[in-house]
Amino acid sequence: MRVLGHRKGVEAVRRTIEAAREEGIRYLTLYAFSDENWARPRAEVEALMELLVSNLKAELPSFVKNGIRLESIGDVSRLPEGAARELEHCRRETAGNKDLVLSLALSYGSQEEIRRCITRIAERVARGELRPQDIDRQMIESNLYTAGMPPVDLLIRTSGEMRLSNFLLWQSAYAELYFTPVLWPDFSKEDFREALRAYARRERRFGRTSDQCANDKI
Repeated sequence: MRVLGHRKGVEAVRRTIEAAREEGIRYLTLYAFSDENWARPRAEVEALMELLVSNLKAELPSFVKNGIRLESIGDVSRLPEGAARELEHCRRETAGNKDLVLSLALSYGSQEEIRRCITRIAERVARGELRPQDIDRQMIESNLYTAGMPPVDLLIRTSGEMRLSNFLLWQSAYAELYFTPVLWPDFSKEDFREALRAYARRERRFGRTSDQCANDKI
């Protein structure tokens, strides 16, 4: 039954991508498979990997036609060979597309991402290439999986869960959080648009006062 739910979840992915394109959104990141998901029953993991491969093959023509560039974040070296190969093929085939950057978080965990980032920078310090005082926010961001992408504006969490589940913790520092009881397999275009409407009603202050933000609009 769980695998059937995953298959329905793929339909929600398709709807969300279509809605994002229709709304003119330029960057969309979907949490497809977490670091922790490797601990699930082997049969379920294998089914998820097969589902990933089959849907990448099925959706590639649509990505090319609709200007969608596929990217991935996470430790994709852990993916089975077939899944890694198909993912790389789709990335190459869509590399020139510019309408929407679709990032799939695969074998992804934000704490591990940050640990890898710190390790990479620490190695440069140990080699004498970098001074600790030279480490700034931009350097950290350039060593994350999401290097070159903008920070998260809106993070949508479905299924009534009230947690971030180790997803884009650094990148979501000033994201607006939207929680909905709708289960992901049932998540519709209208649900997506309702999240966007809720986002539009928020006041994004980034540490400033409401008066300061109002002055920006004058």
